[in-house]
Amino acid sequence: MSRPIVAALQMVSGADIDTNLAHAEKLIAQAAAQGAKLIVLPEAFALFLGSEQKQLGAIEASSTPRVRAFLAEQALRHRVWLIGGTIPVLDHDLQRPRAACFVLDDNGREVARYDKIHLFDVDVGDRQGSYRESDSYQHGTDIVTVQTPFGCVGIAVCYDLRFPELFQLLRAQGAEILVLPSAFTRATGLAHWLPLLRARAIETQCYMIGANQGGQHSSKRHTSGGSVIIDSWGEVLAEVGFGEAVITAEIDLEKLHKERRAMPVTQHRKFIPVRKS
Repeated sequence: MSRPIVAALQMVSGADIDTNLAHAEKLIAQAAAQGAKLIVLPEAFALFLGSEQKQLGAIEASSTPRVRAFLAEQALRHRVWLIGGTIPVLDHDLQRPRAACFVLDDNGREVARYDKIHLFDVDVGDRQGSYRESDSYQHGTDIVTVQTPFGCVGIAVCYDLRFPELFQLLRAQGAEILVLPSAFTRATGLAHWLPLLRARAIETQCYMIGANQGGQHSSKRHTSGGSVIIDSWGEVLAEVGFGEAVITAEIDLEKLHKERRAMPVTQHRKFIPVRKS
């Protein structure tokens, strides 16, 4: 069985969409040149910190989307599968957009969409202080996996990482590779990003690709970087610090399934209800 190369792109996106897309285009080309066939972009790669989420969300829901067209063109040009970070999409029945992660095949076709379920409404001890993602976004509801030539991919985004039950459901739906586009804050990411990613990979016996934002976006907003690819044993295969970067690693599904046969945790799982006295 072949061992395909996958890539995580790390960005330091800002409020200018043209600039962000130019940087994404450069990084996608670098990853493709390194042989990557599945490429994961970070959360909010096309628009970070801007006040235009709703306006962009309306454009992306229209018949002439901007960022979705960019992703389709890039996937087709480089003949790669793209996991498109997140893009605001304002569906007609909503007041706020959803943070949508589109999966595009190597013909540029959208084959799956995951809307971020868990929204980051948290107080953090940094310069920003308070984050209320639900003020700008509507949460998603559906768990999404997609079959690719490289294995079954389960999709989650950023704050989803703190909810292990989601990843167990992705595993139950057949996931072999987990992808996590993210924009982890500097404070929370330096403390928890890598331990949580390794835990989710080990618990589910899946590969994990974490593509993070990684730098200073404004005087108040700093993200933690540390984009990483982890195997199903929890071993870090590739990792980067801060700044723009491309990391790649091989996926070995034969090794993954050997580990699952040797330690069949899904067969051993027992759910014991809590009894009230």
